[in-house]
Amino acid sequence: MKIEIVDYNPNWTKDFEEEKINLLHFLGSHAVAIEHIGSTAIPNQRAKPVIDIFIGVSPFEELSYYQHIFNAKEYRYTLTDMIGRYLFAKYTNEVWTYNLHILPYNKEFYLRNEFLLRDYLREHPKLVDEYGEVKERAAMENGSTMEAYTREKTEFIQKVIDAARKEKGLPLQSVWES
Repeated sequence: MKIEIVDYNPNWTKDFEEEKINLLHFLGSHAVAIEHIGSTAIPNQRAKPVIDIFIGVSPFEELSYYQHIFNAKEYRYTLTDMIGRYLFAKYTNEVWTYNLHILPYNKEFYLRNEFLLRDYLREHPKLVDEYGEVKERAAMENGSTMEAYTREKTEFIQKVIDAARKEKGLPLQSVWES
């Protein structure tokens, strides 16, 4: 699979809201927070056309619980090296459209690096173009695997996370720790 970066699509926000309704149907009150994260949540940000969603749940159940809830044809569990979360990729008509990150909801939920990155870029639109260039270069040079593509963006992301954490008085943290 080759990573493709596309221009910002204002429908991504509407698409997120529609998927959020679906997720609430599946998870009910088990879902404490359902948030649009990633580049598709940042106005004017070029991105891969896959909407990332964080789902903060309480309680955080075993993987089999979520595998039972989600239709396996549409929502496919994806094994990752990310600790403390489950990742499901949603496919619509065999096209990858969403990443669902299921995590435990706690008081630190909104201090995760993913939220800090999203919010900092929303507040600093000059960085959006720079990030778009980083993403396009990463896709061109290392777009054959998701891990290589992501690692290629690490330096820029770390710079933004450090600025966001400093601004909020939070200790610095590697982007790979969140």
